[in-house]
Amino acid sequence: MMDANLRELYQEIILDHSRHPRHFGPLADANHVAEGFNPLCGDRVKVYLKVDEAGRIAEANFEGRGCAISVASASLMSELLKGRTVEQAEHLMGGCLKLVKGEAVDDLAGADRETLEVMAGVSAFPMRVKCATLAWHAMKSAL
Repeated sequence: MMDANLRELYQEIILDHSRHPRHFGPLADANHVAEGFNPLCGDRVKVYLKVDEAGRIAEANFEGRGCAISVASASLMSELLKGRTVEQAEHLMGGCLKLVKGEAVDDLAGADRETLEVMAGVSAFPMRVKCATLAWHAMKSAL
């Protein structure tokens, strides 16, 4: 069970990313783009990635509309992806999916786990799991 102070901090981080999303807006020189749509709630996201010749994500942006969880998750994802290989990005996605489903995550590095841990509270609301994972699935489609 998560401590109340930690839960409050995580909620503040989600609200901050929702109100002030990082890397929001189209990416003119993106070479990988995909859209995601959640028909249950109407959330929409478009993920823009610029993958360099070495297979690293040089830039990651997104745009769209959705609930606080959906936007915050996309914002956190866009921050985490920069500089990662495609394989590392997919590994992060796997960790995020486990966290929001309330499953054990043993294979995420400390800083990555700490960043994504804010989404773990979503597991208490199964209907919101799709909101939290929408941008991640769009990122995977883009790659």
